[in-house]
Amino acid sequence: MTIEEEIFKKSKPVEKKLLKYGFKKEDIGYIYSKNIMNGDFRVDVRVVEDRVEAKVIDNAFGDEYTNYRIEESTGAFVGQVREELDLLLRDIKKHCFESSNFTFSQTNEIVNCILEKYGDEVEFPWDDPNADSGIVRNPDSQKWYGLFMPIDKSKIEDKASGLVEVMNIKLDPSEIDELVKEDGFYRAYHMNKKYWITIILDGTVPTERIMELIEESHSYTETRKKTQEWIIPANPKYFDICSHFDSQDINNWKQGAGVKKGDIVYMYVGAPNSALMYKCQVLDTDIPYESKNKHVKLNAVMKLKILNRFGKNSIPFSRMKELGVTAVRGPRYMTEDLKKEVDKIIK
Repeated sequence: MTIEEEIFKKSKPVEKKLLKYGFKKEDIGYIYSKNIMNGDFRVDVRVVEDRVEAKVIDNAFGDEYTNYRIEESTGAFVGQVREELDLLLRDIKKHCFESSNFTFSQTNEIVNCILEKYGDEVEFPWDDPNADSGIVRNPDSQKWYGLFMPIDKSKIEDKASGLVEVMNIKLDPSEIDELVKEDGFYRAYHMNKKYWITIILDGTVPTERIMELIEESHSYTETRKKTQEWIIPANPKYFDICSHFDSQDINNWKQGAGVKKGDIVYMYVGAPNSALMYKCQVLDTDIPYESKNKHVKLNAVMKLKILNRFGKNSIPFSRMKELGVTAVRGPRYMTEDLKKEVDKIIK
């Protein structure tokens, strides 16, 4: 398999994206040229239908350089040529091609959204070259945050049948309990049902909402700092958090998945406040606490000390969205941009 075949397999070019990137239309296909290796070489990339061909040209002599295609060729120079060519081709794929890994259009749409947002491509880690189940993982931690697979609908829904494509993502257990009450969400198939949920990719759940949930799943794969900072949601419809948190500095709260003693927790209070309202330090975790009602079940709580209180107009959800936090449905890591905003207010 050539370098081009390996990189562009299961991908289709998009004409308007090719032209925006700088490709020029030819009688047959499109061409793009770029100098590499400090201008010593030029790469010509041609796209004809779904086929991609790259040629590396020695600018000094006008001849094609092919040593990088010979597996036996080693050394720093040929390795650098391969590396720069690989980076260029993968950048072209990211900006000009769309995935055709899967059968359902929404599955491919989500795969492309993930590539655009995180730069992560779907991997097919199983030995079968025709395997049609793929994963997305965080390259920093090597942890999965999504699994795509085709299944018979009978696996997730009684009295149903037919091929469907689904995605499994990791969420907070209490959030999963609420989501499975909605159309399109199911207890995880083939994975831990406490922490993973299955979403059917047939348009039942809008792509935008799925991407918001993927953002949460992705946050669980980020490399943990010694002291981690979190955003945790609170629903005032179920509990009057403002009256409780404004009357005392030490409070118990539902144990958040992954939250440890010493971490910092920012409480996001939902509608009608819809704002980040409290900064807390975690004094203790995994304190046994049995409680259950129709809204929430508690097995353990964490003890929080309030460090700062913010008015509901200080950091509203509209501002949080501008800083990259599009949803807070379960515990998720604090983003750097939002933390800078909070620090300005505290100072």
